Amino acid sequence: MSRKDSFIADQRGAASLEMLIVYPILVLGLLLPLADVAIAGFRFIAAHQALRDMGQRTQYSAPDATDSNSISTWQNLYGTTTISGYTVSATVKCGDAGNAQLPCASTDFPKYLSFQTSFTLSPMVLGSVLCSTCTVNYSQRFQ
Repeated sequence: MSRKDSFIADQRGAASLEMLIVYPILVLGLLLPLADVAIAGFRFIAAHQALRDMGQRTQYSAPDATDSNSISTWQNLYGTTTISGYTVSATVKCGDAGNAQLPCASTDFPKYLSFQTSFTLSPMVLGSVLCSTCTVNYSQRFQ
């Protein structure tokens, strides 16, 4: 048997050499993008929970829907509040939850409280796919 045939037949250490090639592909191609998505998911859930906490806070101190002074006082008090590290802006809406009619007409009564916050992401790999500044909205009916 020639020396070349002996070298080809001896496969000891081939798995460790292949692992040097496969491991960087797995880390760069699978684990880092998965970490980006996980971080984005955790931040979204935390921001949405901050909005829900603000909604719970306003349920116990909701403005008088029939008094425009009470609504403006409430808006000034809770207009921009920091909850769990997120700056939450609150608005009072009349009519449907999707329509922002501010200020309310004299015949319209406020029906919804709408909250909004945003958070920033700095993805390692998925920068073109994930948002860099993400906005989360939440509305709650109080009437």
